[in-house]
Amino acid sequence: MTRVILFNKPFGVLSQFTDAGSETARATLSEFIAVPGVYPAGRLDRDSEGLLLLTDDGRLQAQIADPRFKLPKTYLVQIEGVLGDDGLMALRRGVLLKDGMTLPAEAERIEPPQLWPRDPPVRFRKTVPDCWISLTIREGRNRQVRRMTAVIGNPALRLVRWSIGEWTLADLAPGAWREG
Repeated sequence: MTRVILFNKPFGVLSQFTDAGSETARATLSEFIAVPGVYPAGRLDRDSEGLLLLTDDGRLQAQIADPRFKLPKTYLVQIEGVLGDDGLMALRRGVLLKDGMTLPAEAERIEPPQLWPRDPPVRFRKTVPDCWISLTIREGRNRQVRRMTAVIGNPALRLVRWSIGEWTLADLAPGAWREG
């Protein structure tokens, strides 16, 4: 039977079980998940939070991670500035990054979501407004969501992956996991 684990990856945790590439110790999945034989299906950057799927099924792992399968991934993103209609339309059409055009995304402004506090907190600046968007992409380039919001002039301040396909983060605290 295939095992799928939904993990709410906290900010600052690597999406791997070991950290051989650093002189200073960084938090890894092994501090949270002691389930043998499961591996991350895709990545979530150290400075991003939210849903990370792990599985013991190599074929499923490839389907989740491989952009050819176009599995939708939804992110809740706090961005610097107020996103106007032009920025929304650019995200919906696809934006030009250094490695080429992105596929069109589903993008909308949202009210600030009810999320856990981030540790460390996002730096607050009185003179610079921010807002939240929901962004759904169907590819998975390196730091894609951050690069997309930066290219339209609204750098990401906080990025939380909320869902991958049918799997969602709902009711899962940071650092917690459950079978999916």
